[in-house]
Amino acid sequence: MELYFLGTGAGVPSKQRNVTSIALEMQQERGSTWLFDCGEATQHQILHTNIRPRKIEKIFITHLHGDHIFGLPGLLGSRSFQGGDSPLAVYGPKGIRTFLETALAISSTKLTYFVDIYEIEEGIIFEDDHCKVSCHRLEHGIPSYGYCIQEHDKPGELLVERLQQAGIKPGPVYQQIKDNPIVTLPTGYIVHRDDYVGPPKPGRKVCILGDTRYVQHVADFAANADVLVHEATFAKAEAEHAYNYYHSTTEQAAHLAREANVKQLILTHISSRYQQDAQKQLLIEAQSIFPNSKLATDFATFPI
Repeated sequence: MELYFLGTGAGVPSKQRNVTSIALEMQQERGSTWLFDCGEATQHQILHTNIRPRKIEKIFITHLHGDHIFGLPGLLGSRSFQGGDSPLAVYGPKGIRTFLETALAISSTKLTYFVDIYEIEEGIIFEDDHCKVSCHRLEHGIPSYGYCIQEHDKPGELLVERLQQAGIKPGPVYQQIKDNPIVTLPTGYIVHRDDYVGPPKPGRKVCILGDTRYVQHVADFAANADVLVHEATFAKAEAEHAYNYYHSTTEQAAHLAREANVKQLILTHISSRYQQDAQKQLLIEAQSIFPNSKLATDFATFPI
């Protein structure tokens, strides 16, 4: 898995930062890409990457402010022109269905694929054999959510020496044993996978939060995540301003990361008032509280 930041600015685009959109690349795991938010010109940003719109499987919208959704109708339309024919799912707060259906209908945009639209509430909103996705209500001027992607634990490594000691020779049967709880060999011998694999490998956890004030209870939602993506619209000196506008500061994001015991914090949604040297100071503020903090820039990538 890899996070690819397509837009990292807050409110309006600037010369350095487009408005919000994040791609979670899962080509090895699922052969697909998931998007989190789709601000204006997201499809233009994608043109500078190796991301293929037809490989986008799901789009998760944190909230319905324009800098997070105005690129969505255009991206969906372009996906048709670019050969996309596989179904796509869009998740978002109540109102996302009306927004999309109205935009597509008024513009006479005809899609070549089926779009499932899910209006979310707190809890698990998707689960399959690979992972589950849950969402949590944040504190913003309109309903805003954070998403956590939790991979299921994976079976441990096959204990080859133990298999050989049991007289089970290498071959396709080894993969069968790893893939199935119980395997019956041609000899009639029953192999229980748990006897021949090591401890399970914990699945990775990625949390991507929408716009929000600092709210301590979110730490439970993000607990022990491998990566937490958190808005840092303002510097710590602007804490009152951040509160009044339902946003967070660098310092508040770092406090939450520490309280949640995450492994890495990535700051995004940066106000255009902060340029170059000022942006370095934003990172310093966060790292003084949570050392493993990074400041996202457009087109930055972070392996998970």
